[in-house]
This record gives sequence, C-alpha cells and structure tokens, in this order.
Amino acid sequence: MRVATTGSAVPVGAGQGLGAVPGLPATLTETLTSVLIFLGDRVYKIKKTADLGFLDFRTRDARLAACQAEVELNRRLAPDVYLGVADISGPDGTVFDHMVVMRRLPADRRLSALVTAGNDVTGPLRAIARLLADFHARCSTSPEITEAGSAATLRSLWDEVLRSVEPYLGPVLDTTTIDTVRHLAERYVEGREPLLRERQRDGRIRDGHGDLLADDIYCLDDGPRILDCLEFDRRLRVGDVLADVAFLAMDLERLGRADLSRFLLDQYRAYTAVTHPLSLESLYIAYRAFVMCRIACTQYAQGSAAAAAEARALASLALASLRRGRVRLVLVGGTPESGRSALAADLAEAEGWTVLRAESVARELNHLPRTDPDGARDGTHDHTHDGRRDAADDAVYSELLRRAGTAVERGESVVIDASWARRHDRQRAAALARSTATDLVQLRCAPPEPVLAGRSVAQAGPGFDLSALTGHEYTFHTDPWPEAKTLEHGPTPTDILRAARRATR
Repeated sequence: MRVATTGSAVPVGAGQGLGAVPGLPATLTETLTSVLIFLGDRVYKIKKTADLGFLDFRTRDARLAACQAEVELNRRLAPDVYLGVADISGPDGTVFDHMVVMRRLPADRRLSALVTAGNDVTGPLRAIARLLADFHARCSTSPEITEAGSAATLRSLWDEVLRSVEPYLGPVLDTTTIDTVRHLAERYVEGREPLLRERQRDGRIRDGHGDLLADDIYCLDDGPRILDCLEFDRRLRVGDVLADVAFLAMDLERLGRADLSRFLLDQYRAYTAVTHPLSLESLYIAYRAFVMCRIACTQYAQGSAAAAAEARALASLALASLRRGRVRLVLVGGTPESGRSALAADLAEAEGWTVLRAESVARELNHLPRTDPDGARDGTHDHTHDGRRDAADDAVYSELLRRAGTAVERGESVVIDASWARRHDRQRAAALARSTATDLVQLRCAPPEPVLAGRSVAQAGPGFDLSALTGHEYTFHTDPWPEAKTLEHGPTPTDILRAARRATR
C-alpha cells in the first residue's frame, strides 16, 4: 500500500499533539457511503461501490476522485488529520481500489460524546464558532457559487429533498407533516427574495463544509478538528455560510440541546460580526434536518429498522424549526389606555421581533417633540378638519407599512403599535402580508377600565373626538374589527402578554 500525492503529505511522526494512541483495538465501522477500518493510530476509509441516487461510486475512477476530493477539502479544517490517498492492490500489484488515510483521534473527545455525557462544551463550541467564522471568510466564492444562494436554487433543493422521501410516506413518515414542511419552506422562500439577494450581494455564499455534524468534530486540547466535509456533490456543499453552521446547530438540537444550538449560533454571529434574521437560521436548520431525514430513510431501506424513528424525529425537528421561523406581521391595536404600547414592546422583546410605533413615526414625520410618555397619538391631528386629520393618519400608516415591508422581506417579524381603528388601514396591512408571504396576526387590547372614569360618553355627542378631552388619540367611531383577537387584562400584568404570545404561535 502506498500513499498517493494528494496535496502535501504529513510526515509519519507529525501530529502527536492530537491525542492519537497507538495500540488501540482494531475496529470496523460502516456509514451510508463508506467503510472505515480503525487500525492502531490510523483510520482507512473505503468508499462503497454503490449508487445511492445522490451519489454514484460504482466506478473506481469515481471512488478515486471522491477520495482525492475528501483529502483536499478536509485539509482546510484538519490539515494534520488527513494524510493522503492510498491505493489498494492485489497480490499481483494490480490496483483495484483506493482509500483515504487519516490519523485516528480519541473517540471520547468527539463533540457528540461530550454533549451526550453532559460535559460543559461552551468553551469548545466557542472555539468551533471562531474556527468556522475564519474558515467561511477564506472559503472560495464565484458568480457560479453565488447562484447557490438564490431563491430558485433553494426551491430546487427543497423540492429535491422532499421528493426523495415520497416513497417513505406512510410506512415511515407522516404525510401531513411532510405537506406542512413543504408549504412552510416554500412560503418562506417566496417572501424573502430581497433577503436572499442581499446575502448574495454581500458575499455570504461560499464553498463551505456541507456536513457539519457533532460526530465528526473532535475537541482536542490544542483546538477543534472538523472532519468529513461533503466531497461527493459540490451542489450540496456550496451555499450560504449560515446554512453551513446551521447544520451543526441542527445536530445539537437533535441531541436534545437546543440551548447549545442557540449558543453556537450566537457565538458565530459575534465572530462574523454579521447580522442576520433568526428566521433564516430556522429555515436552514429545517433544511439540514430534512437532509438527515432523507439519509435516515435510505438507511431504513437498507434494513435499519431503527432508522424509521430517527427519520420521523428529524422531520418533526424540521417542522418545528419552520414554524419557529415563520415571519409575522402583528398588529397591536386599541386605545392608548388599553396598554397596547406596553404590550407591543413586551411582545417584541419576548420574541426578538422589531417594534414600530405610530406615535414615534408621527413625531418623525411632523418633527414634533414627545409630549406623551405613554405614546398615545397615531398622528398630529387638526381636530377642526377631518380631511387634514385623515391625511396625517394616512401618512403615518403608509410609513409604518413601508418600514414593516422592508423588515418582513428581510425575514424580520414586526409588531406595529397603533390604534388600527380604520378598516382600510388594516386592509393595507393584510395586502402587505399577502404580497410578502407573511403571517398576519391581529390583536386588539381591551382597556382595563373605562377610558373616561366619571364622564358620560353619551353626553359627548355622536362622533365626538375624545382626544380633545383626554389629550390622547382615541377614535370614537372604530370600524368593526372581527378579524382581531381581543385580549383582556388578567389578574397579573403578564397574563395579557402570555395571551398575545399564544395568539402569534
């Protein structure tokens, strides 16, 4: 057996800091695509002679090319682990196959083993996030690679992976779950083309790793080693760098550690200093979960009964992530005394969403100083002239919806705090939600007590503007709002927030 010259070879005595220990028992492991032989301080990886649909290793040339690509690509993140490609020869010296030669790393230092054992892995995850941020900054890109981040490509990838599991609907996967996954994925991509184009323009589409799993990351004393880059299909390896790190985030969720998934993504965001919407993370986590679901289905077809439960769990993870990542436009209306502004702010903070306030926009448009700390006016109205008042309101709502449209197209859910007393303003919001494939949620806050204690509304006369008495914007004649869910104040201040959060699910 000889080591071929695939890149620069690593000297036999190098890498002692890796923790590899000679004399370990010989073992054999089989994956979907390869057979791995663990012998001493080496691992020999042989590609299976198989056609799995998404890869075809039936010819020796294809297996050799895959071995060479694996070594070259994985040396980007683990240069001292991948030693080269070896020929497998028969007794007469005829070469009949090839294999990747690697250093053997300690199994108990796998990230998956550390997580399963309950170890504190925040330090290693921080190092992994930093390594990935640096790696992605160096990964190659091109106009061809950039196209992999387009809405059309994402639709194609989702369609491909969903079609691949259709033979398993019924025996393995629930049809309703898969249909909902398809609907939510398509809906997200349909409304987020401006966000995806922005990611393309900013150079976020790269030739990355493509298969970041906790099983293939080793947390060593001198830093992490990330193995097993996806080498057989460049289409599945190139894409948004966020989709790359989302693979590992998904795997941590699969291991039952959603907290570590969040920690990894937050650390990656900090090291890259790039802001991205949480909804985009959710889309990519869902896609990665479904890629693994497809693999589990293939393993089931190969005879693994346990793979059926794994496939169902991964499909459920994908669905939960897509639901979490739905983009929402939330209208929080009512009189100022209803506490709508406080609820809108609390809801936005609790969910990590953007809040827009009519009172703030009105001040900007009219260059007015703040006069009401509770934020009561939708606009500055000339109470002696309904036409001028309507024009002022129109300007405020137009600007609110313009800003909301920019945000939801870029994957940000938005809460708008305004009275929403006029039907046509709500209709404009509904039209925006439809055009951006955004979920519309309409909430009306009921006042906790009469707006004017001790005053008789009947005495005010029909159509009387109560803001003349209260100093607050208050529309006496409110258009019917049957689409809204009315929120009543409960015994504690958190009750109405809890009800609002349930309504947005």
